Amino acid sequence: MLPYNEMIQLDRLIHEPARLAIMSCLKSYSMLEFLLLGELINLTYGNLSSHLSKLEKAGYVHIEKSFIQKKKAQTSVRITPQGLHALNKYWKQIDYIRSEIERIEHS
Repeated sequence: MLPYNEMIQLDRLIHEPARLAIMSCLKSYSMLEFLLLGELINLTYGNLSSHLSKLEKAGYVHIEKSFIQKKKAQTSVRITPQGLHALNKYWKQIDYIRSEIERIEHS
């Protein structure tokens, strides 16, 4: 079967490069502090916040705000089970598309 229809079915929310980087990073580290996440994927804090809002709205990440010693605010981000499922599905689709295109090339 040709893989082209599978491309159309990719999760567009995850497929966006910055959000793919966020999700992949969170899968690797489970939970990260907002500032460190921004540094790891080289996004400005404004861009990171915007992308995280979209992912949170979809239920893919959970954002938790807390205070350290009642003074300093800290924001932690973690991938949710729903987000992990969506990311794993995305990578399976990408692997399938790649392998099918390679198969077609070699036939």
